[in-house]
This record gives sequence, structure tokens and C-alpha cells, in this order.
Amino acid sequence: MEAAWGATRRKDGYLKRFYQKLLVRKGSKKALMAISHKIIIATYFILKNKEAYKEPLLQIEKAEQKHRQKQVQKTVGQLMKLGFQVRLTPLV
Repeated sequence: MEAAWGATRRKDGYLKRFYQKLLVRKGSKKALMAISHKIIIATYFILKNKEAYKEPLLQIEKAEQKHRQKQVQKTVGQLMKLGFQVRLTPLV
């Protein structure tokens, strides 16, 4: 529960946004318990798979990434129509 409180107080993160989403529907105590449960599940898989924690994306972020990709494709297409050669390199 202490870790869940800390996660909900973080500046910007998945667990904080998930908590805020649940807070409206379930109330603070149940939302906090759900955050604790998510932390326990994540900890289990981190220890089991010996991998670093990767914060999941919310649907909003996924939609933004999809929109950004469409914008890039559209812009590249327009540049190619104008006669420019475009070479895309992934950002890391």
C-alpha cells in the first residue's frame, strides 16, 4: 500500500493516471488497492523474467503514437511528390 501511495503521487506515470481513472468510479481506497495489486503483479513478472520494468502505455498514448505515424507518412508522401528524396531513421 505504501508503494501504491508513492506511485499515485508521482509527477506523471501510468499508475498515477490509472489511479485517477479508478478514483472517479471506485473511490480512493479501492483504487489504491487496485494500484497495489498492479504493483505486486508487475513485481512478480519482473522477478520471474529478470527484466527491467517497462511502463505500459495508456490508450491515449497509443492513439497519439498512431496519429503521429500517420502524420509522418503523409508528410513523407507530400515531400516525395515534390521531388525530395526522404530517408527515415528511427529515433531511439
